[in-house]
Amino acid sequence: MARPRTPLLSRDRIVGAALALVDAEGLPALSTRRLAAGLSVSGPSLYNHFATKDELLDAVVDSVMGEVDLSMFAPGADWRTALRDWARSYRAALAAHPNIVPVLAQGPGRRPNALRLADAVYGCLTEAGWPRGQATRIGALMRYFITGSALGSFAAGFPEDAQLYAADYPHLGEAHLLAEHRRSIDEGAFETGLAALLDGLDLRHPQQNQP
Repeated sequence: MARPRTPLLSRDRIVGAALALVDAEGLPALSTRRLAAGLSVSGPSLYNHFATKDELLDAVVDSVMGEVDLSMFAPGADWRTALRDWARSYRAALAAHPNIVPVLAQGPGRRPNALRLADAVYGCLTEAGWPRGQATRIGALMRYFITGSALGSFAAGFPEDAQLYAADYPHLGEAHLLAEHRRSIDEGAFETGLAALLDGLDLRHPQQNQP
C-alpha cells in the first residue's frame, strides 16, 4: 500500500496554520519552530515561501482582512448604509481573530486586502460628496472605532464576585452579572456606538449644510 502523501506546502497552507496557531495561543506563540512542527515540515522549508517572520505575519493579518465583505461599496451605494454594513463585517472578522487586532491596528502597510479595504471606504465617501480630507478622517475614525471594539470585552472585564462591589462601589451592585451577558452587552455597545457615529456624520455631511 502506498504511503499517504504529505500535503504540498504552499503559502495558503502556511498562512492558515499560522492563523490557527495565533487564534489558539496568541501572537507570542508564532515561531518558525512551532509552525514547522504543526505542518510536519522542516523549519527552513518555510523560508521558501516567506523570507521573514514579519512577512509571514503580514500575510496572516491580510488573510483576516480578506474575510471582510466589501460588496456594499458598489458604485452609487448609500454611504451611510455601506459604512454600517462594512463596519459590522469588519468587526465580525476581528472578533473571530482577536489576537490579530494589535498588529492590524498599526495600519494597512503593503497588505493587498487591507489596501483594497481602505480604497473601497475612501472611494465610497468621496463619491458621496465628502471632501477628501474629511473622507480620510472618517476612514480613520471608523478604523479606530471598529478595532477598539474588537480589542477585548467590556463585560468580561468585571469579575463575577458580588462581594467585590458590595461595600465600596454602590453603583456597581449588578456588575457581577455583566460577564454572564457578555455577548449581548458587547454587541449592543457596538451597535449603539455605530448608530451614534453615523448619526453624527450624517449631520456633518456637506449636503446637510447647504443653504
